[in-house]
Amino acid sequence: MRRPVLLTLLLLLLAGCVAAPSGDEPPDAAPPGDHWRPRPGTAWQWQLGGRLDTSVDVPVYDIDGFENPASAVTALHRAGRKVICYLSTGAWEEFRPDAGDFPASVLGRGNGWEGERWLDIRATDVLEPLMAARLDMCRDKGFDAVEPDNMDGYRNGTGFPLTDADQLRYNRLIARLAHERGLAVGLKNDLDQIPRLVGDFDFAVNEQCAQYGECEDLKPFIDADKAVFHAEYELPTDRFCPDSRRLRLSSIQKKYDLGPWRRAC
Repeated sequence: MRRPVLLTLLLLLLAGCVAAPSGDEPPDAAPPGDHWRPRPGTAWQWQLGGRLDTSVDVPVYDIDGFENPASAVTALHRAGRKVICYLSTGAWEEFRPDAGDFPASVLGRGNGWEGERWLDIRATDVLEPLMAARLDMCRDKGFDAVEPDNMDGYRNGTGFPLTDADQLRYNRLIARLAHERGLAVGLKNDLDQIPRLVGDFDFAVNEQCAQYGECEDLKPFIDADKAVFHAEYELPTDRFCPDSRRLRLSSIQKKYDLGPWRRAC
């Protein structure tokens, strides 16, 4: 049946009021959202081992998402701190409570740490719901952000033929899942892909860029007014702090056990 002319005109007018997609937005830009965005030079504490020491007077704590309860996050918030949730998103860990949820088909070679194996990040149909559940945990405990670890499997002997494109796709998936939950997200290491991922991530977390002469590679984050949380293990502070200050990195010296001890620039 034909619509009355007046109704047709009204529908056309209403349709004209709906903005069409411009097509100008980059297809891989991070989704918009109201989440935290740390700036260069922000001081931090990184503690993944031992009993949590909340006495370090810094505005940002990065702690293990599984090992710390919501009450620990609340206590840090009451002290005026933002809290980052450490998770491994690129490797399986046999000691996590959800370890049994990962099928054998996605488990690769060991990544050098006891009880850990690389994941087949191409299997996003399997991994996406598992990682979404982990990020739900971070959100539900009240974390402000997530540090997803082992995000550069394609550069390592994982047991899978991972490519640069596979890693980009997976890292962007993790960033999207975090943003959908209101969490900021950091790019862990993965230096070669920084120019293509800086728009998807809110900060960077790096280990040993000074020791390996790679800190300049992190400049895209600083240039984008995004923090680079950086740790060295083997170099004393007088060897890396001058360059860290020049580059505006948030640099600390840590021990490999990532306990409470730290020495800041």
